[in-house]
Amino acid sequence: MATLIVSYPATESARFDREYYTGKHMDIAREAWTSFGLEATEVLFPADAVQPLAGMVILRFADQASIDAALSGPAAAVVVGDVPNFTDIVPVIFRAGD
Repeated sequence: MATLIVSYPATESARFDREYYTGKHMDIAREAWTSFGLEATEVLFPADAVQPLAGMVILRFADQASIDAALSGPAAAVVVGDVPNFTDIVPVIFRAGD
């Protein structure tokens, strides 16, 4: 299994719509990437306002090749294109090994 972590660094003026993220964006990501080997997702939000992130998601894929396929396919444009609907934060992407 391979992991892709997408985090959203918190700033004082940043906008992050948690309801949209969990209610719509994650559905878009799952629909777009399940066929590429996305097996599970976990969304995390900070426990308090003194955290460095506004939120993050852990995406579990079958392997690194599945992540490569998901990120390079046309479905990635749909997922990335939805980001402005819930935030103005530039996401940070981290890949964890198998």
